[in-house]
Amino acid sequence: MPLNRAKTKEPLGEAGLYDYAVKALGRRMRTEAELRRLLYARAEPGPRGEAAIRAVVAQLKENHYLDDQSYAETYARLRQENEKFGVRRVRQDLRQKGLRSDLVEKTLEASYGQTNEEALARAHLERKRIKKPENEKETARVMRRLVAAGFSTGVIYKILRQWNVPEESLAALENLGEAPGQE
Repeated sequence: MPLNRAKTKEPLGEAGLYDYAVKALGRRMRTEAELRRLLYARAEPGPRGEAAIRAVVAQLKENHYLDDQSYAETYARLRQENEKFGVRRVRQDLRQKGLRSDLVEKTLEASYGQTNEEALARAHLERKRIKKPENEKETARVMRRLVAAGFSTGVIYKILRQWNVPEESLAALENLGEAPGQE
């Protein structure tokens, strides 16, 4: 039985790239950097392909189909309102998507500038149905979850102390961070 190999797709010209880009943007919002990566995979190699990509991106921007600032604002708002993520997590995600640092910082200042990080962290815990930890292992799990969600260690320790987590458990967490090879 022959192996089913992926068919190599023909490189697309400017019109084909534009249609491909519109369909990709129709499936979900993308940053300019993400869209360029998609287009490079489908464009013909060399200067003609690069020129076609530049033309397609310019046309998409002109038609307001592609706007990194709008993308960043929407992404930050949705992650804050729906996922209850902290500013660190959203900053990291936006940078991974290829947005400029100045745009990311400006957007996060506007979105998270007046946000109470502790209240947001509590909302995240509630959303994820995370209960008060009963032992050191559960305390470490709660801390890892909150760090992954983008909250500062100061806010995490404040919440854990308000939950009356034993100081021994908190000290064990602090010692884990000071172990050789850990940061």
